[in-house]
Amino acid sequence: MRHVIALDVGGTGMKAALAGASGAAPHGEAHPVPHQARRPTGRERGPDAVVEGILDFAAELRAYGEQHFGEPAAAVGVAVPGIVDEERGIATYSANLGWRDVPLRQLLTERLGGMPVALGHDVRTGGLAEGRIGAGKGTDRFLFVPLGTGIAGAIGIDGRVEAGAHGFAGEIGHIVVRPGGPACPCGQRGCLERFASAAAVSEAWAAACGDPGADAADCAKAVASGDPNAVRVWQEAVDALADGLVTALTLLDPRTLIIGGGLAEAGETLFTPLRDAVRRRVTFQKLPEIVPAALGDTAGCLGAGLLAWDLLDHINRTEVTP
Repeated sequence: MRHVIALDVGGTGMKAALAGASGAAPHGEAHPVPHQARRPTGRERGPDAVVEGILDFAAELRAYGEQHFGEPAAAVGVAVPGIVDEERGIATYSANLGWRDVPLRQLLTERLGGMPVALGHDVRTGGLAEGRIGAGKGTDRFLFVPLGTGIAGAIGIDGRVEAGAHGFAGEIGHIVVRPGGPACPCGQRGCLERFASAAAVSEAWAAACGDPGADAADCAKAVASGDPNAVRVWQEAVDALADGLVTALTLLDPRTLIIGGGLAEAGETLFTPLRDAVRRRVTFQKLPEIVPAALGDTAGCLGAGLLAWDLLDHINRTEVTP
C-alpha cells in the first residue's frame, strides 16, 4: 500500500502515523491512518539526543511500513517547533528542544535511503490540516490561531499556508496589545501571548485564587460557576485576544478564524465572549466566522502527512514537465 510517514515533533513528545494513499489528492480529503505511534522526545538528554531520536523513530516507521504494507513509505513529512527554514529543510532554532541550525531534511534523507522529506513549522503544519480537512475545509482564506503555552498563527490561502519571506508569517502572539506591559521573551513588552495564552491565563488565575497549581482549565471551570475573580481574569484575557485578532483580521481579512489549543477546550466559555468582543471592535472590517479547531492534537501529524503528499505531487509534476 502506498503511504507516507507523518511525524509531529513537540516539546515533550513525538506523534507519528503512516498515512494512506487517498491523502495523495492535492488539497484532498482526510486520509486513512493505518498505523500510529508516539515517543518521548528525550529533550532532557540534550538536542543531539532529540535529533537522533527523530531519526531512529522515522527509521522504525519506515521499517514497519515496509514489513506490513509491502513497500517503504514514499515520502516523509515532519513538523517541528520553533523557527524553521522550510525551503532549505533546516530546523533553525527551538528554545524547547535546544537546537540550532539542524539540517533535519538532509539527515532524514540520508538515514532513510534517499527518501524525499518535507519539513514544516508545527503551527503552520497544523493550520494546513485544519484548513484542508478540518474546521476551515472549503474556506479560501483562514487564520488558524492555537492558544497554548504561547500563541502563534497560520495564514491559509487557497489550500496552502503562507510562511512569509523569512518564515515568520503568522506570529500573532507577538503583536503588542498592551504597550509597556510585561516583558516578553521575544524582547518586546505587552505581547498578546503574555495575556491570552493558556500559560498566561494559568499564571493570572493562580495569582488571583492563591493556588500556585491552578491552571487555565481551572479558571474556565470557575468562570462557568460564576466566580467573579475568575470572570475578571478570563475577560482580561478575552479582551487582549480580541484586540490582537482584530489587528490580524484588519491586515489579513480572513473568511474564517479558527481558534485551537488548550484554551479553546473551554468551548463556549471562550467562544461566546470572544465573538462578542471581536464584534464590538470591528468597524469597517468584515466579521469572520469564528470557529473552534476540529482536529485537536492530531492536526500537526495530519498536516505533516499532507506536506509529504504535497511534496510527492510536486515531484511528479516536475518530472512530467518538459
